[in-house]
Amino acid sequence: MNGPLSLATIVVALVLGVWYVIRCALNKAPSNTDLWSMLGLGLLVVVLVVVAIVGLFGPDRPADWTTFVGYLITTIAFAPVGVYLARLEPTRWGLLILAVAALTLPVLVLRLQQIAEVTSG
Repeated sequence: MNGPLSLATIVVALVLGVWYVIRCALNKAPSNTDLWSMLGLGLLVVVLVVVAIVGLFGPDRPADWTTFVGYLITTIAFAPVGVYLARLEPTRWGLLILAVAALTLPVLVLRLQQIAEVTSG
């Protein structure tokens, strides 16, 4: 997996997650900026997943590629589902949904890296 791209995804997700928690604590509802920033994180995740999929066809394929693909599907779906659920909940809890989604993405990216390190070479 691409190190700098993974690091950028993790940092952006953590910053957004903390931002959403702060706004939730201030009893704010999700704004359009909050939703669009989460979708921007989703685009960053899409780029990361595309790079990972291209890596599946290379010589350094993960040994447990089925688990890897499952994590890829989960990772790529997390941000859009979080935005969808946050739009359904137009109160402060919508921001909490975005925060949980944003703070879960770094864990998924780290797990993808961990699985990708074990190659079937």
